Amino acid sequence: MAFGSMNHDDDAPMSDINVTPLVDVMLVLLIVFMITMPVLTHSIPLELPTASEQAAKKEQQPKEPLRLTIDAEGAYYIGAESGVKLSAEDIAGRLKEAKAANEDLIVAIAADKSVAYDYVNKALGAAREAGISKIGFVTETKTQ
Repeated sequence: MAFGSMNHDDDAPMSDINVTPLVDVMLVLLIVFMITMPVLTHSIPLELPTASEQAAKKEQQPKEPLRLTIDAEGAYYIGAESGVKLSAEDIAGRLKEAKAANEDLIVAIAADKSVAYDYVNKALGAAREAGISKIGFVTETKTQ
């Protein structure tokens, strides 16, 4: 390596390249790539369903879920008995009866958008108490 002399008479520019900063940068990049490469090549094994499996599962599912409706006042209605108001305690018993009749029961909860969440939470608790694990929510799509 060439070092400048203390002679002020020699004003010629230094012609050698200082490679120390270049080596420092290259070593830092090497370490960064060595650390990040295992992270980039890490994969999680998954068995994704195919379209044919999804179609077979749809055929196995019951066509109509049991509909649990909650109106704006917090009254509950179950299935075809949509004209009969039920209390939170009544729906727990009805859901247990429906679960006993059908092990693969699916409950679809249709709640009015102005109803308090407490009523929906009571319905979810009644379904959980009845042992129902398949619960869906009915939504309305906006028409343009």
